[in-house]
Amino acid sequence: MKTLFTAVAASAALLAAASAPAQERLLIGSTSSSSSHYGYFVAVNQIINSELEGVSSSVAETGATVDNLRRLSRDQMDMGLVTTNTGYHAYAGQGDFEERPVDTRLLWVYTVAPQNVVMREDAGVESMEELDGVRLNPGITGSATESTTEAVMKTLGITPDYVRGSTTDVVDSIKDGRIAGYVKSGVGNRLDGSTMDIATFTPINVLSLSDEQADTLRSEMPDIAVVDIPEGAADGIPAFTTWAFGVAVHAHPDMDEETAYQIVKAVMENPEPQANAFSAIKDADMAQMTLDVGTVPLHAGAARYFEEQGMEIPDALQPAE
Repeated sequence: MKTLFTAVAASAALLAAASAPAQERLLIGSTSSSSSHYGYFVAVNQIINSELEGVSSSVAETGATVDNLRRLSRDQMDMGLVTTNTGYHAYAGQGDFEERPVDTRLLWVYTVAPQNVVMREDAGVESMEELDGVRLNPGITGSATESTTEAVMKTLGITPDYVRGSTTDVVDSIKDGRIAGYVKSGVGNRLDGSTMDIATFTPINVLSLSDEQADTLRSEMPDIAVVDIPEGAADGIPAFTTWAFGVAVHAHPDMDEETAYQIVKAVMENPEPQANAFSAIKDADMAQMTLDVGTVPLHAGAARYFEEQGMEIPDALQPAE
């Protein structure tokens, strides 16, 4: 009797499993687990698992943007962290991706990294064009800031005397006057900690793009954004205009449209756990940020969500066929 009952129960369990809807499984590529950005993706993962029915996701520690793009191209993951400038290069088949473009779709941008040109005030440099021949660190060696600064300066026809080094070396060199300034990513609309450290030793100023320079970058460098930083990036710093790139979430182009829509909706409508994990998101308008800073076409599901919110999608971000 017990054996018969067990067999019937097992059959019922198998029948229930067979009739249950299939669970869609997603793998999210992030970055090193030591990075604050990894914590952000853990928060996104929790949102997806709690808010989406029939979908389960997990986060993989990866080598960040380039590694994630390669994994997306090999169908080894479904979505992940991609900086907007490198994402554009991959999609357009430029630079390191000239031989092998990567077809991805934008879901959303979650933070923007303004590239601030910070100078010792006593260097007497008050405009970008005055950087010709000036000892300037373009960004930490090997960083996206370094390569982007060099491209920006070349586009604007400006030739600084570049000085390479780590953040510690560069900060010390600016403090003692061996170099005049550096280019450093901001934290939202604020100057970063190393810049504030310099400011405790010597007065600083932040250079602004002229209207003509801003227009040149908009037309000739579609891989970056031009952003206006309001007064108050630090005490005594007036409003200025600079270039920036965003940190975004890209998806494989074959991701189901409804899945992409539900993910973007859940993320946009649940900002608190994201802000708890990554403070730069607090009070940020991620939807508008996505449309302002995104560089590749939106996934159709993401575009549907933004359109439902009454937002106008720029031509460059219209979903690709």
